[in-house]
Amino acid sequence: MFGHLEFVLKHKVFRDLREVDYCLGTLNPHHDRGVRLVQEMLKQVMKLHPKSTNLHIGADEVYMLGLGDESKQWLSAPGRSVHKLFLSHVIKVAKGIQKSVPNLKLIMWDDMLRSMTPETIKESGLVGLVQPMLWDYSPALDVKNTVELMELYKSAGMSKQWVASSFKGSTTVHTCVTSTQRHVDNHLQWLKVVSNLSAGIELQGIALTGWQRYDHLSVLCELMPVSLPSLASCLQTLLHGCFTEEVQKKVVKTLGTVEVGDLERSSSKMPSSFVGAKLAELIVKLTSLLESAELRQFQNNMFVRGWFTPYHIQRRTVNPLIAQQIKTQAKMILDDVEIQVQEVRGEMCLLYSVSTVQEWMDQHVTPVLEPLRNLLRDTESVLNEMGFCT
Repeated sequence: MFGHLEFVLKHKVFRDLREVDYCLGTLNPHHDRGVRLVQEMLKQVMKLHPKSTNLHIGADEVYMLGLGDESKQWLSAPGRSVHKLFLSHVIKVAKGIQKSVPNLKLIMWDDMLRSMTPETIKESGLVGLVQPMLWDYSPALDVKNTVELMELYKSAGMSKQWVASSFKGSTTVHTCVTSTQRHVDNHLQWLKVVSNLSAGIELQGIALTGWQRYDHLSVLCELMPVSLPSLASCLQTLLHGCFTEEVQKKVVKTLGTVEVGDLERSSSKMPSSFVGAKLAELIVKLTSLLESAELRQFQNNMFVRGWFTPYHIQRRTVNPLIAQQIKTQAKMILDDVEIQVQEVRGEMCLLYSVSTVQEWMDQHVTPVLEPLRNLLRDTESVLNEMGFCT
């Protein structure tokens, strides 16, 4: 309802609602049309979920707020700040929702509140309208600082709070295979936070987030089948307060396999209840191959760098013996990878739309294989011109 609105503001019809034209994610808070747009979106969501008692309104990472012309004008008045500008929009939207659905509890991300003083939050009128959800997805989450932040919100009058972890995504923007250990460690850190909270903080719950993208326009993160062992492991960690070998066995029993750190246990057969188990296995195998040194470094080996550079290709001063060796190696590697790529594609098509499958291939496979394909084409072209059959 404020930031991360790329999926709306990317459209030409809504372009004038951006805070600054080059930032597709942030809404201009001064346009009534923008507020009405957000309220209509929320109305549609609630229509689909009429029994919901809680609604998360977002409001995180409102980049470039205050840099638009109207915001600059608004901020020029004495006593105003970007903090107050942010709070005024959130409060306006929250009151609108409260008016239409009085008993609905509203949740918002906390990151835009972190640099505010308790007084600023108190005086704004935000308290009582929303409950903050603190997010931190790091396996090395700073327990002391997080507890202090939650105490700060309590002192501002926001005693009811939520927290958010992650079971996939949040590692790198282009990660294909989920690191279970990383996400389990994140949950272990959150358990330490909870155990250090004062009695006055009323923890409402934890949201285990599973990212599919960092934002609307970024590449796909890990697909859900690859991440199910991580989700199961994180849930068990929360239920038991730890992730011991005994807890790990419960995950293995349910899913068939799980890897945490250096420990790996697997059963001989994947239960049919694990939808996408075969796809997960194939993606792990393919990713390992795509990231292998042999594939990544092939174009930098001594034969390519020494005897088949763009200089040699342009001037056709190529040693045919070495060109043939390069071609044979490149074809052997590509054929091996292409077999696995087709296996992944076929299995992926059973669960995802054709457009999603193609997007994943274009984002995670093509950047690695295309240079090798080009190299193979170049060797074949040069050898053909030189009169050597390929």
